[in-house]
Amino acid sequence: MNLSPKVINLADYTKPNFEVNNVYLDFQLEKTNTIVKNTMQISRLSQGPLVLDGENIDLISVKINNKLLGKEQYKITNSKLIINDTPNKFSLEIINTINPSINNALMGLYVSDNKFCTQCEAEGFRRITYYLDRPDVLSKFKVKITANKNDCPYLLANGNMIESGELPRGQHFAVWEDPFPKPAYLFALVAGKFDILESSFTTMNKRKILLSIFVDPGLQQQAEFAMKSLKMAMKWDEDNFGREYDLDRFMIVAIRDFNFGAMENKGLNIFNSSLLLADEKTTTDLNYERIESIVAHEYFHNWTGNRITCRDWFQLCLKEGFTVFRDQEFSADMRGATVQRIKDVKRLRKFQFSEDSGPLSHAVRPDSYIKIDNFYTSTVYEKGAEIVRMLKTLLGPDHFRAGCDLYFKKLDGLAVTIEDFINCFAEASDTNLDQFLLWYNQSGTPQVHVSYVKNKDKLELTFNQILTTNSTGKKKEAQVIPIKWQIIGNKGPISKQRLTVMDGFTKTVSIKYPDKDFSISILQDFSAPINLHFKQNIDDTLRLMESDENDFNRWESGQIISRTLISSASKLITYNNSPDLGKPLDCYTRTVNNILNNNNLNNAFKTLVLTIPNQNEILNANTKVNPIAVQLARNWLNKEIANSSREELVETYLRLNKNSPNTKSMSSISDRALKNLCLFLLASRHDPVTKEIAIKQFHEATNMTDELSSLHSLDIFDRELANDSIDLFYNKWKNNPLVLDKWFSLQASRNHKRGLSAIIELTQHKLFEITNPNRVRAVLGSFSAENTIIFHKEDGTGYEFFIDQILKIDRVNPSVASRLLGVFEVVEKLDNDRQIKIKSLLKTIINANPSSNILEITTKILG
Repeated sequence: MNLSPKVINLADYTKPNFEVNNVYLDFQLEKTNTIVKNTMQISRLSQGPLVLDGENIDLISVKINNKLLGKEQYKITNSKLIINDTPNKFSLEIINTINPSINNALMGLYVSDNKFCTQCEAEGFRRITYYLDRPDVLSKFKVKITANKNDCPYLLANGNMIESGELPRGQHFAVWEDPFPKPAYLFALVAGKFDILESSFTTMNKRKILLSIFVDPGLQQQAEFAMKSLKMAMKWDEDNFGREYDLDRFMIVAIRDFNFGAMENKGLNIFNSSLLLADEKTTTDLNYERIESIVAHEYFHNWTGNRITCRDWFQLCLKEGFTVFRDQEFSADMRGATVQRIKDVKRLRKFQFSEDSGPLSHAVRPDSYIKIDNFYTSTVYEKGAEIVRMLKTLLGPDHFRAGCDLYFKKLDGLAVTIEDFINCFAEASDTNLDQFLLWYNQSGTPQVHVSYVKNKDKLELTFNQILTTNSTGKKKEAQVIPIKWQIIGNKGPISKQRLTVMDGFTKTVSIKYPDKDFSISILQDFSAPINLHFKQNIDDTLRLMESDENDFNRWESGQIISRTLISSASKLITYNNSPDLGKPLDCYTRTVNNILNNNNLNNAFKTLVLTIPNQNEILNANTKVNPIAVQLARNWLNKEIANSSREELVETYLRLNKNSPNTKSMSSISDRALKNLCLFLLASRHDPVTKEIAIKQFHEATNMTDELSSLHSLDIFDRELANDSIDLFYNKWKNNPLVLDKWFSLQASRNHKRGLSAIIELTQHKLFEITNPNRVRAVLGSFSAENTIIFHKEDGTGYEFFIDQILKIDRVNPSVASRLLGVFEVVEKLDNDRQIKIKSLLKTIINANPSSNILEITTKILG
């Protein structure tokens, strides 16, 4: 057992001592014995041996300049091929075999439903052939694929197809060439039987691009929404960033067995089928939203990730943070800026703030890692996007765009660093951004405390930032924090929006003291990813909820009150007391009712206001928390909202259910969201009307959003009553893998009468597949994240079962196992008894000879 796996440090980075100018890969595809012939043109850059990466490869031969090397002329380890004596320029030919059929880790070349597929980011290419598998080695790839034509009529790789033809014995071949240099992690190969949806896009320079989406036979129509999303993304990127697509063809392939959501391989994106295939009967509105966003995200990577890539994996946020920002801006234009901003912040708080406040906290650019797979995190992605957003706020849209243009012009075709990225904006705006770089290098969420006093006729507002000491004991430096704020009166704003930029630990600003009742709306639009501490009384906060014209902060004011109510109620419940919170509760529910009845607000915004904070937000704001008490407190608040607005909820549900058309328009999506939230809230108060309308909605639903929502509400209303409908749902959809994942997820999230035994049975179900990441996440991800009552049961049986499953998954797919294990990042927020149980069980992982993936996560959680 290796309890001290190698730690990779940013400080140890050195340039490669060789470059690979060109690569010619020749694949003879067989499921159990694929032959790979890898011919590289290599040049020496500095002294030292040639050290190539490789794992699970059977080497056949090595040649330099067509001369076969003897085994004494090279050395093979578990992960390296080392050649000490090479010319300065030479051709290196490596022939090896691999077995894709047993590659359940789904990294490298593997087989999914009789299709060949690759996943090479971050370090999967080394499982295909020996190579300098690092992002700063950029090469031009030419690829020949040979396979049985009946089994694999389509042979795909990066770039443009330049040749294809028939071969004897039922074989055929295709040759692909990518004219753009790329690192090995962007290599892609797919071969198999597909149906194709094709269309075209004409670029701003009148180039006609062939667009092809490859899906399982019979599912061609389910790719139409993804195709529409792709075209919108291509046009949006031209209009907003001036980025034109650069190849003759853009391809997307849907694969059922895939570790991630999607992968941006140059010209050949590979998608998890759950994030590409869609139709109204099988796809929820949320799924449609995610498909649109992720199709755009992967396409945007063509420039922010592919044409310009990262020098090393510590710079991962360079491509991911920037691209997440771009896809968020795209979604804001497609679906409404305020609603999108609220959703982005809700996700940030649920995942990234939890990560930043626990043992898995790390800088956006970490300084070390054991497995880079563990750093595809919310910190790198979502916090990375927030940093780019702050950059735009600080510089203004014109200078920000100028910085982007300079970045694309100056660094095209290079592997670069965060400093290179930021320097482009500094140069374009003539601004010193050295201090701003601290956002990339310091972990943790800044705590900003705000207070105000009246000083003669002035209102003085003081901002203080507090940064926790990092794990090495080094004191953190003050960060640049842009804070938008405004004075709000009873009828709306009574001052202009101001931008205060903190560049020290304390900053005081002043304005004329208002001559009427006011509240201060701080951190408008969530202008920085911070925790804001600002004490205002209930009346001041309610004024913002009623009158703030900044809709983000209007929503946020309600969240502040509801977080306080839930936290207070959970403490009472922990000590077996009934929540009774008087005026704050009455004022809050009355204001929520007013917003529900406000015809000037759209239904998407109303839905967000009526949705209370998630459990992680409550944990982040407290310590020594009983998570079951938090869940019961959330249930209590939902019930109180429903009690206060019962008649309005019924009326709203009936009106929207009758009048809303079944379309994918934003108005229809918003109507469905509010309608189904009304139904859920009515179920929360066990209102008798729930039974009739939920069952009716389930049987008459013409879309998956309504069908699933009715099941959720029935389960809240009466879980025994819900069983029959959930069984009908299973029998209806059991032959559709993507919908069946939804059934597994629903069942794993339920507070079953039989408790943990019902969850165990899901892992023993005949259709549960431990080798399929979607199915594993549907069961164990939903159980650990959504089933608070059973997962966090006081006796620890939920934790014990979960960790036993993690160890089983780790033996199949370490990457999936480590991501699931991250649910314990909140351990320090839990009460002492649960902390002890979790940490004791985590220690059993260390003794179970785990992969480096989950060993890294486990040891960090244990400290």
